[in-house]
Amino acid sequence: MQLITNKQQKELKSHGSFEFPVFVSEEVLAYYERGSFLWHWHPEIELTFVKEGEISYQVNDKLYTLHANEGLFCNSNALHTGHMIEQENCYYISITFHPRMIYGYEGSILHQNYVKPVITAESFGSFFISPKVLWQKEILELMKEIYQLFFEHKDMFEFKIQQKLCSIWLSVLENKKEEFQISSKKEREGHDLERIREILTYIHTYYMEKITLEEIAAQIGLCRGECCRFFKKHMNQSLFDYILYYRVEKSLVLLAQKNLSVTEIAEQTGFSSSSYYARVFKEQMNCSPSQYRNKYNLL
Repeated sequence: MQLITNKQQKELKSHGSFEFPVFVSEEVLAYYERGSFLWHWHPEIELTFVKEGEISYQVNDKLYTLHANEGLFCNSNALHTGHMIEQENCYYISITFHPRMIYGYEGSILHQNYVKPVITAESFGSFFISPKVLWQKEILELMKEIYQLFFEHKDMFEFKIQQKLCSIWLSVLENKKEEFQISSKKEREGHDLERIREILTYIHTYYMEKITLEEIAAQIGLCRGECCRFFKKHMNQSLFDYILYYRVEKSLVLLAQKNLSVTEIAEQTGFSSSSYYARVFKEQMNCSPSQYRNKYNLL
């Protein structure tokens, strides 16, 4: 499986309902194609708790390695992705909730003073939650309690979940307050994030066609060399490698179908030839496109 996003990488999956915008799920990294989920974002806050194994988790330009009993806070609208480490599986809990679970309604004192400064601080995209730090350990315990409440569905579980989410939010406010202050550096970092979004949107829109470095650089107003350095700095991989990765990712869905040949799939995912597609595919997937298709059909 893979996440469903629009061309701006916004995840389209529902995270709860309008009446109760909270969603808790047990995730298995191996269930995703290639043991990773693609870059995406959503307006909800996401809390991650690792139950077993480890995961390489990146939020904006920050890269984390999370182990069992560790967690991560991912802010509203932050770009994030996760990968297996050395092909080892990872089991984790994901808790997503809309910020209005904390502030109630837009324009309220809670919204203006205690939520908006956090979710609009684009340089505050995430932070690591360690069981070795007392206040963070308490957050991890609250996350486990939310997980239990959500799946038990006992009396008044929604109200109890909101109470625990507010406790987590208060702890974040008390211990991370200085990081919400706006500075010129943070404003620049926010602009960098917008540039990354523009690059990804362009690639995800035109990956089926021939994409040139000049075209991408022109989208964000940088020269070719600076564009490559900028992308590498923030995404921890080269622009060219990401394009190939994304094209192979999009080809997996087509390979699962039987109505297209490998040559047609190569053409529809932006590869110049079927032989080049096969070579890149094997480098990334350790098998040929035909072998992957046969394996998928057997499963």
